[in-house]
Amino acid sequence: MNPDILKERQNATFDVDKLTNILDGGAESTKRRREIRSMVLNDPDFNYGNPNFLSRSERYDQAVKKSAHMILKLREYGIADPKEINWYKSMYWGTDREALGLHFVMFLPTLYSQCDPEQFKKWVPLAHSFNVLGTYAQTEMGHGHYVHRYSASPLDIHLAMFLPTLLNQATPEQMDRYFTAAWDLEIIGTYAQTEMGHGTHLRGLETTATYDPVTQEFIMHSPTVTSIKWWPGGLGKTSNHAIVLAQLYTQGKCHGLNAFIVPLRSMGTHMPLPGIVIGDIGPKFGFDAIDNGYLKLEHVRIPRENMLMKYAQVNPDGSYVKPLSSKLTYGTMVFIRSMIVGNAGLVLSQCCTIAIRYSAVRHQSEIRAGEPEPQILDYQTQQHKLFPLLATAYAFLFAGQYMVDTYNRISGDINQGDLTEMPELHALSAGLKAFTSWTANAGIEVCRMSCGGHGYSRCSALPDLYVDFTPNCTFEGENTVMMLQTARYLMKSYRQVQAGQRLSGAVSYLNRGQRGVLQPQAVSSQVDLLHLDTLVELYKLRAAKLVELAAQSIKQEFERGKSQEDSWNGSTIDLVRASDAHCHYMVLKMFRDKVDQIEDLGVHSVLATLARLYAIHGIGNHMGDFLQAGLLSGAQVLSVSGHLKELLAEVRPSAVLLVDAFDHHDKMLNSVLGGTTANVYEHMFEWARSSPLNSTEVHESFHKHLKPLQSKL
Repeated sequence: MNPDILKERQNATFDVDKLTNILDGGAESTKRRREIRSMVLNDPDFNYGNPNFLSRSERYDQAVKKSAHMILKLREYGIADPKEINWYKSMYWGTDREALGLHFVMFLPTLYSQCDPEQFKKWVPLAHSFNVLGTYAQTEMGHGHYVHRYSASPLDIHLAMFLPTLLNQATPEQMDRYFTAAWDLEIIGTYAQTEMGHGTHLRGLETTATYDPVTQEFIMHSPTVTSIKWWPGGLGKTSNHAIVLAQLYTQGKCHGLNAFIVPLRSMGTHMPLPGIVIGDIGPKFGFDAIDNGYLKLEHVRIPRENMLMKYAQVNPDGSYVKPLSSKLTYGTMVFIRSMIVGNAGLVLSQCCTIAIRYSAVRHQSEIRAGEPEPQILDYQTQQHKLFPLLATAYAFLFAGQYMVDTYNRISGDINQGDLTEMPELHALSAGLKAFTSWTANAGIEVCRMSCGGHGYSRCSALPDLYVDFTPNCTFEGENTVMMLQTARYLMKSYRQVQAGQRLSGAVSYLNRGQRGVLQPQAVSSQVDLLHLDTLVELYKLRAAKLVELAAQSIKQEFERGKSQEDSWNGSTIDLVRASDAHCHYMVLKMFRDKVDQIEDLGVHSVLATLARLYAIHGIGNHMGDFLQAGLLSGAQVLSVSGHLKELLAEVRPSAVLLVDAFDHHDKMLNSVLGGTTANVYEHMFEWARSSPLNSTEVHESFHKHLKPLQSKL
């Protein structure tokens, strides 16, 4: 154990395990998660070597091998609970990725959500036994919304979208047919929505599904180059099925997007089926082990029963029964957005663990001439880089917990026919997806640069974390578009308030404007800016003011003679700003609410400090908003910087303990800089010596290319 890191851990002011329990959802959950982790770490077949030195083909082959081995182990241990499966999968892969992810993350959930009873009976048993290996083919080359291009493993979309879509959109009969097969990985599924020519604009998708009442089949077709499905993870080589989003045509009319289960490959030979043109799209910015694919459909016929018909149906005669709401088919996308919020917190927690542990043992320069070089974690500038991100990681993890709970609750209401809260869930998940992924993406790079030159090495794990997370800013809806979707809900809510309605839920703060222009409550210069309730109130009033300003901008543009559409486009900067403020307020409120629930005094104290740091740092970054809204006095503006410095100093003694509480095992973190023992330099040297380039003292290129140039030797 590095003595510097040991010293940090001897200054505990709170029980680290109790904080870990809070993050896990209870002491029993922590205990079980660690039991599953031990299963993986004690598995003699677990270690597959360092993937950084493999070619892309070798990495994909290794990922498929690891996926298959993981499934065998899950069966052997009898692990069936979804939460425990996710734990095992996370431990097994660490920062690496697996080849069957889409089957679990998208294919199976899609079966559960969209199958009718017959489909469920047919497909679920097959997928559960891995006889059907599925993917989800909604995205086309030219159009789409959910960009599964950046799935972390060939099975991630199966787990994250294929299965959830089945759960949300399948009838009971379809669940019987598909889900067990998908769960058992007989069906491995992906989710094919995005096309080469379109992404977020769903109405622009071009893939067609034309119903033939004579044969009672749908004819799936890619009519243009831009309609080719593009990016689905696991589509290229792994999956044998896909959920394809296509424009439904029946009885001469187009009824918009619907989801269809399309077999892609022979169950026996894995060869593409007739009319299926399929393959891998090639190297990307990251995800070398993932076979993101393309899919061109050439008049492929599938049975009528392969349309997911929980909400919308096509009868045998071709008549169409529309759903209660067109947005019901977007449940999988809302689910993924909700997951991204927590994942943003997870990746930030990993990066903060690496950067803060490294900063505790890295010594650099001098504060006082002639004295030993201090830990760089003692530099205020380093604290300013890392501690607000540490606070943000906790904020996003708690927001992720809230979103999953809210999604499950509202989904239950939707299944009972209550669609009341669906618009709010859609708006909140879209905005928070953008807000958290933008912040986390920038934060990863801050953590990398805070590690100096060593952060550039892949041994730090930070480059891989960056390239793996970056796609979150564009998949499942490009972030700017997501913010504008939230803005539409905010503008609608604002108009309802102006019309005399009283709102509830996340936008209830707009009720202050019922008498006309929103008037923030006067904030006295004597108010304590470090009181959490005061900070939440400030963020709420800021959000209300920016929503009002965005609405006024649209009105002014319209009064200048512009159309409603052009008035909206001419106000989008204000609209994104309003959505950002709304999301910022919601995250802070969730953080405060979580802190209020904690009874342990030590944990409560340290998390309250982090929550205040998160809020004060945000005020400093958005000072103009708070001034424009009239929420801060001149004296308060000047005090923000001082408060920030005080909070940084308050967090400093607990920084290492706070990242320890994330409980990232070294095998999962896979970082030379961020290991528990913090013996950075010894491990870095070992890592470098393991490079294949060092397997010989003289590389063959010397004799082949360099020596002939040295004619005198």
